[in-house]
Amino acid sequence: MFKGTLTSPQKRLHAWYDSLFHDHAIFRLAWTNLTPVVAGKIWRCNHPTPARLRHLHKKLHLESVINLRGHRQCGSDALARHTCQSLNLPYIDMAFESRNAPHKDRILRFYDIYQKLDGPTLIHCKSGADRTGLASGLIILFEGGCTQEALKQLHWRFLHFKRSRTGVLDAFFLLYRQEAEGKIPFIDWVRSHYDEDGLRTAFRKDRATTLLNPLSADARKFD
Repeated sequence: MFKGTLTSPQKRLHAWYDSLFHDHAIFRLAWTNLTPVVAGKIWRCNHPTPARLRHLHKKLHLESVINLRGHRQCGSDALARHTCQSLNLPYIDMAFESRNAPHKDRILRFYDIYQKLDGPTLIHCKSGADRTGLASGLIILFEGGCTQEALKQLHWRFLHFKRSRTGVLDAFFLLYRQEAEGKIPFIDWVRSHYDEDGLRTAFRKDRATTLLNPLSADARKFD
């Protein structure tokens, strides 16, 4: 892991090597996963390179970037922070998980961050698939949208696959649709009714059933 700073050409070279080959940024040089979430306001993508950050800052008139990976010791993180600092562009850490039931406290923190955003914002994780899909779906619901629209943010075209462990993110939105959509505002449901431990247990049980008997009715519970 890259644990240093970018205070010399040698350290910058080390950061680039770590980013390209350990954090797989070599695949992100041409592939961006860039898509609007809320027109003119929110865009999603994979972890942007410094050149792409500068380009998007100018093209989209970005006012902030939300890093859904959290603060990490890797070259990609160091390069992105340094670039945003040079652009006077706030780089906000908001860590989500991709293979676990979304944590209530993190959803509420993300909601607070979202309410305070001032201007166009870019959100990203590593590949722009799972954590970014979750955050994009949350934004759809923050904006008063429906779960059907939110679930479109978790799609194979972004490299999200619900048949894997990351399907727990789909299950989260489906749980809201089953329990409260049309009856309780989303953020109120999260605050007062969402049971993340219950979702985690149900999804693990359901996934185990799927592996044993893919055709069972219980296995299709979160489809």
